[in-house]
Formats: sequence, structure tokens, C-alpha cells
Amino acid sequence: GAAALARSGLLLDARAGERYRGEVEPIDRVGGHIPGAVSAPTTENVGPDGRFLPAEDLADRFTSLGASGNEVGVYCGSGVSGAHEVLALAVAGIPAALYAGSWSQWSSDESRPVATGPDPQ
Repeated sequence: GAAALARSGLLLDARAGERYRGEVEPIDRVGGHIPGAVSAPTTENVGPDGRFLPAEDLADRFTSLGASGNEVGVYCGSGVSGAHEVLALAVAGIPAALYAGSWSQWSSDESRPVATGPDPQ
């Protein structure tokens, strides 16, 4: 389902950019991202005080990433940061689904494709 959503809607990767790009992977067997996923680190959902940005700012952020008019899914490393992103999307008024298995589940299957670098591919 995650791979299909990356092609037909918007799949957001909530991890830090360096993990998305495959430069660093402290936990899983391989670094990178699900092909077609867009980098959207959760750190950009909050202000300096650690609180969510205003709903309008979050809506602008997610719209600029492609959320407007698309079905949206989110994943991270293990589901924790992804849940944060789903909540930020809800604050912005954008419904989204969580891929709870996230990168740990995806990357554990050697038959699944892995993309690296800054582009969704």
C-alpha cells in the first residue's frame, strides 16, 4: 500500500533528511527511502518552543509538498515520528494515514526497492 500511495498520492517520510537520503542509518539494515516518498521531517512541524506551528502554516507546508487534492500517507523509522506528522496534518485539516511498520518494516524485506538521494525517484 505504501508503494502504491507513493505513485498515486503523496507518501511523506517524516524522518530527518539525512536518513531519507540514505546518508545515515543508525537502526535499520539499509538507508534510504521508499521510492516516490517525499522528505518531510517532523522537525519542520514545530516552532522554536516545540509547539506545532499554526494550522495555516502547517497547511501551507503540506500543500507545498503536494498534499493538496491527494490521498496522503506518512511513515518514519518505526511509526513514532510518523504519528506526529499525521497529527500535524490533522491540525492543518489534511487527513492522512500512518504506515505503522514504517522504514524498519519496509527495509527488512530485501526484495523491496530502496531509493537514496534527495529526490523521491
